[in-house]
Amino acid sequence: NWHFFNFKAKLKPSYATYPLPGVQPILVDNEGNEIKGNGVEGNLCMKFPWPSIIRTTYGDHERCKQTYFSTYKNLYFTGDGCKRDEDGMYRITGRVDDVINVSGHRLGTAEIEDAIDEHNNVVETAVVGYPHDIKGQGIYAYVICHNTDNDPELMKSEIIKTVTKVIGPIAKPDRIQFVDGLPKTRSGKIMRRILRKVAEGDTSNLGDTSTLLDPSVVDAIKEGAIN
Repeated sequence: NWHFFNFKAKLKPSYATYPLPGVQPILVDNEGNEIKGNGVEGNLCMKFPWPSIIRTTYGDHERCKQTYFSTYKNLYFTGDGCKRDEDGMYRITGRVDDVINVSGHRLGTAEIEDAIDEHNNVVETAVVGYPHDIKGQGIYAYVICHNTDNDPELMKSEIIKTVTKVIGPIAKPDRIQFVDGLPKTRSGKIMRRILRKVAEGDTSNLGDTSTLLDPSVVDAIKEGAIN
């Protein structure tokens, strides 16, 4: 199953395309069974090491072992979900711990975010789950728009239509909150635990926020939260 990178291959938006020589990815189900063929989806693992693969964590080798090499026997687990399309190209769907269970359907937050981002007025999106009485978990989307003068209800309707077209009706957001910014660390990572807390209506203790680039963003999100 070796693929050699073809610079003439047709690229696809949001795809990692093919693995480079020496990198041997496989997809496995939750029990660790390999999922073969194309047009499939599973947990992304690596069969064999490559020169730059992580080997240990300074001062805590056991943690490295437990995190990356214990989930599936004899495999390196990336922690990501992945699709392999009909052409054999790979697309990372997001962290497997960033999965929302909606009426028994497991949906990756990254997949929903990508669908929302296809709307031409959307700049950036962050999606989290929150407890839902009927579906188990609902989908809460925080959306930054290019043009904030647009009718909010019309924008929500268009976003829902976009997600329904790209993924299906099961993935349409239950709540859409338009925001001016997302809570990010100085390195640009979105602090999703804060967004989950706000979506769940629990803002009394947001945990350590000392690494936030702009704490005022959180205050604005809390003020406009939909509960």
